[in-house]
Amino acid sequence: MIIAFAAVSVFGAIMSIVYAMFGGGKRTTSMESRIQDFRSRAVSSQEDEVNLELPFGERVLRPTIEGFSRTISSVLPASVLSDIQKQLMMAGHPMTLQSYLTFWGVLFSMFTGLGLIMFVILPASFLIQKLIFVVMFAAFGWVFPRIWLKGKVKARQKLVIRAMPDAMDLITTCVEAGLGLDAALARVAEKSGGPLAEELSRMLRDVAMGKMRREAMMELEQRIGVEELTTFINSIIQAEQLGVGVAQVLRVQSDQLRTKRRQRAERAAHEAPIKMLFPLVLFIFPAFLLVILGPAAIRIAQSLS
Repeated sequence: MIIAFAAVSVFGAIMSIVYAMFGGGKRTTSMESRIQDFRSRAVSSQEDEVNLELPFGERVLRPTIEGFSRTISSVLPASVLSDIQKQLMMAGHPMTLQSYLTFWGVLFSMFTGLGLIMFVILPASFLIQKLIFVVMFAAFGWVFPRIWLKGKVKARQKLVIRAMPDAMDLITTCVEAGLGLDAALARVAEKSGGPLAEELSRMLRDVAMGKMRREAMMELEQRIGVEELTTFINSIIQAEQLGVGVAQVLRVQSDQLRTKRRQRAERAAHEAPIKMLFPLVLFIFPAFLLVILGPAAIRIAQSLS
């Protein structure tokens, strides 16, 4: 009894101290409390009217998606988030980080739910198979968004690699004709299209806004991540530091890019027969055998019967 009374007394003392420190200075009269209540109701009613004027996606879907993405970002490590942000940048920002995290979480939840449905539907005797289904569906929902994003990055990098030799030839021609490097890059961005032209235009805008060209070029290399472009940017920076003629460096880079393009074409030509072997064996040869041996098999069956 004494211990209980002491505990209650200590608790009351602590609550009194807390109230004196944080709540004692906030006393208001009844009139002030009614005025504050009226103001809060007026503000909340105005917010409700504004919210009701917004579309359903802005009122319901956007807050739900934002909360879902915040939950996912709080679970994932910072290194994973930075890696995803970098890959989104290299892919040309097909979606924001928030949208990607939501897409990732929704897909993982959906396929995990499908695996659990299969776990419930299958008979109890197939316990190992049910567990395998759950793990496979969950793994697919977890891995597929990363594979999709990496595919976007590789597809964009292939477009840049294909455009690099022609763009380098045009830059070299413009510089040898008397244009400056920035003007030559602007001409390439104007005449060509694709991701390379877009990134060159962005780099020139950064330079026009006051950023150093070296810094803008390094950011361009980080946004694309192609070896050929990295070599070109490093060569330009070294040529400017050493005082070497830019036209000569561009001519060497142009020759190297044409050589690499020819080597890629030859390698693709050598790999074509190997890539054709699988569809030939799996699809075309069985059809040929069916057409050739089918009538003979029918006649043999008829003669034996």
